[in-house]
Amino acid sequence: MTPPRPSPHPRADRPRILVLRALGLGDLLTAVPALRALRTAYPQHELVLAAPGRLAEAAVATGVVDRVLPASAPGRGVPRRIDWAGPPPAVAVDLHGNGPASHLPLLALRPVRLFAYAHPAMPRVLGPVWREDEHERSRWCRLLTWYGIPADPDDLRIDAPPGPSPAPGAVVVHPGADAAARRWPPERFAAVAHALHRAGHRVVLTAGAGEGPLARQVAVQAGLPPSAVLGGSADLPFGELAALVARARAVIVGDTGLAHLASALGTPSVVLFGPVAPRLWGPPRVPRHRALWHPGHLDRARPGDAHGGQPDERLLRITAAEVLTAVARLPEPVRRPEDVRLGARPAAAPGSVPVPVS
Repeated sequence: MTPPRPSPHPRADRPRILVLRALGLGDLLTAVPALRALRTAYPQHELVLAAPGRLAEAAVATGVVDRVLPASAPGRGVPRRIDWAGPPPAVAVDLHGNGPASHLPLLALRPVRLFAYAHPAMPRVLGPVWREDEHERSRWCRLLTWYGIPADPDDLRIDAPPGPSPAPGAVVVHPGADAAARRWPPERFAAVAHALHRAGHRVVLTAGAGEGPLARQVAVQAGLPPSAVLGGSADLPFGELAALVARARAVIVGDTGLAHLASALGTPSVVLFGPVAPRLWGPPRVPRHRALWHPGHLDRARPGDAHGGQPDERLLRITAAEVLTAVARLPEPVRRPEDVRLGARPAAAPGSVPVPVS
């Protein structure tokens, strides 16, 4: 259960917690259990998240962040400085990484306490030992638990937004990803979208900023109208995107931010993995989520390069038929009372999806 939504207006008399996680949407959502634990442990503090400004709406929508302090760096880098004003933070928390790059910008603010993983180059930072083979949600919960703050990695749910979905009851297909290594071929997404459309499902394609050409290519190959593509020239506003996912029949997506949004909202999903194992970034292991991965003989946590320039060979082992079978086996989404008020259509029967033979 999400706690009462914090006020977006800072109060000068409140002590403040600063959390550094200047990454993307998926990174924010995997940090929700840790952020919620901090909110519970420090209910009277203002919780400030140092993150890209474009995540401000999403961060506040989690119900646990008061406001975002804009901070970013190219790629998945660490901001060299944080533009903090006023007294030092009562607590600074490194949920960004491990080591000097992310420790030093926080230490420069002279926080009363710093929560961070230990690193040989930072002997003054006392914290737990970093583990490479650990799920991202568990990693940050373990950090806080070491400092005496109970944190549950399964406490990842957020509330659905109150607004209507632009495509209630649709199957949402997201063909994009930040790196080509995690981007399933567009013709396979098109084969899946075409089969679902032919079976009577409403299918929409989502696209982040700059992903419009890819989504339109998939739509054409799938026989879908241009109106089936949402976004592309710019990111969909978070409220619209969250409403779409919350009231969708299912989400089909690679290892990227939209997969974590489906997990956070409890929407059935099929998630395709390649260079990184689901045990590090996958959805909860419950029937409404299915993670597809074929590691072959290299059953390692990171057998490939997550930021590589070509689709990972493990990702290419996933077939369109396999994805459609996984969709057909998903349970129907739980219908919320607000869905009825907002006119969401009943989901099509999952077993009605035709599975191509090739």
